Amino acid sequence: MIRPLQTTRRNLSQRQRRSWGGSVLEAAFIVPILVSLAFGMAEFSYFFFVKHTLEGAAREGARNAITPTATNTTATTAATNSLTAAGGNGWGATIAITDTSGNALNVSGLAAGTAIEVKMTCTWSTVGVHPLGIIPGSKLVIGTCVMRKEG
Repeated sequence: MIRPLQTTRRNLSQRQRRSWGGSVLEAAFIVPILVSLAFGMAEFSYFFFVKHTLEGAAREGARNAITPTATNTTATTAATNSLTAAGGNGWGATIAITDTSGNALNVSGLAAGTAIEVKMTCTWSTVGVHPLGIIPGSKLVIGTCVMRKEG
């Protein structure tokens, strides 16, 4: 009868037993680094998601602002509705409709070809959960879009 090879702790040599301790020690050093990298990637990914969402909402506001019959209210409503549809209604984002120099505009009386900039801004601390706090809470997340008024 052939006996199966059984490896038990008692049959292992002293050298093989020591290598198990080395593996545990290596894991104790590596696991916290890997966990930090994973949470850091998640936080930066969420930051870029928020930035992309704000840019999309600003683009919707700008699309509405460039039409001949647009008003500031309709452009702001379009941007807010887009942000709400993406799940960003609790971010406390502010909307500014300006020219490219930063001066406030009334889009209803603009000449065709005038550049209109819609900028949405919020602070990182109002956005949500930050597992590691790598990005400071005072960081501004800004989404902008510039389009020309239609005639």
